[in-house]
Amino acid sequence: MSEPRRDAVGSAAGAGASAAGAAGSAAGSAGAGASAAGSAGAGASAFSRSEMMIVAAARELAGQRVCFVGVGLPNIAVNLARLTVAPELELVYESGAFGSKPARLPLSIGDPTIVTGATAAVSMFELFSFYLQGGRVDVGFLGAAQIDRFGNINSTVIGDYEHPKTRLPGSGGACEIAINARQVFVIMRQSKRSFVDKIAFRTSPGNLGGAEAAAAIRREQGWLGSGPSIVVTDLGIYHFDDEGEMRLDSIHPGATLEQVRDTIGWEPKVADPLPVTPEPTVEELRLIREQLDPEGAYTK
Repeated sequence: MSEPRRDAVGSAAGAGASAAGAAGSAAGSAGAGASAAGSAGAGASAFSRSEMMIVAAARELAGQRVCFVGVGLPNIAVNLARLTVAPELELVYESGAFGSKPARLPLSIGDPTIVTGATAAVSMFELFSFYLQGGRVDVGFLGAAQIDRFGNINSTVIGDYEHPKTRLPGSGGACEIAINARQVFVIMRQSKRSFVDKIAFRTSPGNLGGAEAAAAIRREQGWLGSGPSIVVTDLGIYHFDDEGEMRLDSIHPGATLEQVRDTIGWEPKVADPLPVTPEPTVEELRLIREQLDPEGAYTK
């Protein structure tokens, strides 16, 4: 496997590292004055911010085919997508399973259920060299501890690298996924500790110095992917504009722009008009609560 320069990617941050810190309360329509919990569609019970985030992230995978999955929040979002909007979605796990259709929500990349229905079970070397670096992955779905406005991700350390305030889980395959998957989706809870003006360490590159500069760097380095395209939080959905910077394109039910601005380390760009994310359906909530996460590990 080629080794990207350390200044471009950094060492380690499991694709599913959780966002550092939680955002303020958010779940209901910004501008429509819906309640923070809201009603999750006709006849559905109230939903949590985490459930809204997972559902919104899953829906973004509609039409995708091959997805490299990180543990944590990406894991439940991608498996929900496979059961709803993307039934043909083939999941790829770092430990060597390609085209997985897990019988249940995997607990980790080492969970035996990830080989259920897999097209292939190979070594990690083969997975990264022949599948990921071979251009066979459409979407890499990552989590992070920190992210900046250009989608650069830190999942390595908070503070100085040699003497960090917090040592995070590490990259795993996240840096390789970020540079070689055709698109990169990110899911993480929003707070000023996680959405920062400058990340403490660049584990996985986003739009380095803006869209034009990032495209040039990717060409020079021989990276296959186009970089980050979607960030889903517990407050809304962000896409990247022509300058390679995050723009809030949808706000979740009950969230407000004040909450968004209070939980981000820069002045965010906001779509005008700003739509409200459709609420979870009864079936989406049932799948999360009864099948994917009955213990509430991801949603409480």
